[in-house]
Amino acid sequence: MRLHDLFRDIDFHGSLSANADVNLVTEDSRRVQPGSVFCCVPGATVDGHAFAAQAVEAGAVCIVAQKSTGAPGEVIVENTRAAYALLCANFYGNPSRKLTLVGVTGTNGKTTTTCILKQVFDYIGYNTGLVGTLVNMVKQDEYPAALTTPDPWELQGLFAKMIEEGCTHCFMEVSSQALDQRRVEGLTFQLGVFSNLTQDHLDYHGTFENYLLAKRRLFLQSEIGIVNLDDEAAPRMVEGTPARPVTYSIRCNDADYTAKDLRLHSHGVAYELVGSGTIGSVRFGVPGEFSVYNSMAAACAALELGVEMHKVAEALAHCTGVRGRMEVVPTNCNFTVIIDYAHTPDGLENVIRAIKQTTRGRLITLFGCGGDRDPDKRPQMGEIAAQGSDIAVITSDNPRTEDPQAIIEDILAGVKNKSKIVVESDRRKAIALALHKAKPGDVVLLAGKGQETRQILATGEIDFDEREIVKQILEG
Repeated sequence: MRLHDLFRDIDFHGSLSANADVNLVTEDSRRVQPGSVFCCVPGATVDGHAFAAQAVEAGAVCIVAQKSTGAPGEVIVENTRAAYALLCANFYGNPSRKLTLVGVTGTNGKTTTTCILKQVFDYIGYNTGLVGTLVNMVKQDEYPAALTTPDPWELQGLFAKMIEEGCTHCFMEVSSQALDQRRVEGLTFQLGVFSNLTQDHLDYHGTFENYLLAKRRLFLQSEIGIVNLDDEAAPRMVEGTPARPVTYSIRCNDADYTAKDLRLHSHGVAYELVGSGTIGSVRFGVPGEFSVYNSMAAACAALELGVEMHKVAEALAHCTGVRGRMEVVPTNCNFTVIIDYAHTPDGLENVIRAIKQTTRGRLITLFGCGGDRDPDKRPQMGEIAAQGSDIAVITSDNPRTEDPQAIIEDILAGVKNKSKIVVESDRRKAIALALHKAKPGDVVLLAGKGQETRQILATGEIDFDEREIVKQILEG
């Protein structure tokens, strides 16, 4: 692409010194090669402006900066993160404009809701794409996912693949960090979906208010905003935004869509989905009240996109579970092992409640909290696990650079009654301990890591697939 074409509809100061051919747009100076455009993005610890001269030396034909670096071929923009996203979109020909784009944000439920939407639309017969925490998909082809919402260069490349393969819809998770870092700048979402807002990522955002405002940015870029009316943050998500609000609820009759006659079973949920002039009997094969919310969010999105109610209900009945979300591990035991990604107070409380509603035996909950992440949630999660479980095994999650025992002490600080608490900082040993305590009819919940297959320690990453670990322990 020619340099002048790359900057089409982007505001900048200065002049493009040459109309060279561009083969890469990047914010990583290590990737710069002849023909690159380098965006100087300020980071938490490193400022890309310091690498402008290095980028020119490596062959960059243009430097995009927020402040002058003195580099030849420099242009100044208001925000280099936003400009980077727009430049990447232009490079790939703005492929998202040819897709029906649905973005899902919220503390919990993003992954499940986007996966349900993909399964629903695939079942009906559409070609679809998926962008999210577990995997990125173009139809049925899978691509690894490093971030919940990818870097703009990777994201636009995925959109381009979707168009090339004939996709009409893309369902994507949109994280608060991605919104704050302007990774989705310039995208228009036909639908934005909000699931819920509870404490998470305060290590990044600083305050809950900042976290909320970051999530709200999605609806500044959405035509329709589908929000969970049972969450107190819902009105603020769409208030003052161009998004037309559409609400769903299991408690409020004033919502646009409501769930009536809820039936919660060990094998899933069932309810009547009632909207203006329409009603459908929904069955969804994942247990727990939160599964009602996730399936409702997906159903409402499909209905707002013009899918008929009977098709939505039929497709939901055929949906399968999502890896790492209430995932039952196959064993030959007379007790059940469940892996779930619950890593926030609200997420842990929801999955514990869902299991307790249907299990006939005891609940043994194993969990830890990540290091270098929001420490305020640790004592809350300790008390939730202690109150809701028959036995709570407190261990490590991804300790990163923190001392695992120090994290555990933070968790224990919130526990009022420690009589049901067992502590083992080594997660593998803790899993073995939990399994050995299980009796017929019990449920062992391994919470926190979900789909992850690695554990992050101070010394680096190690293989840690809990499915394999459970198998090895039980076989031993």
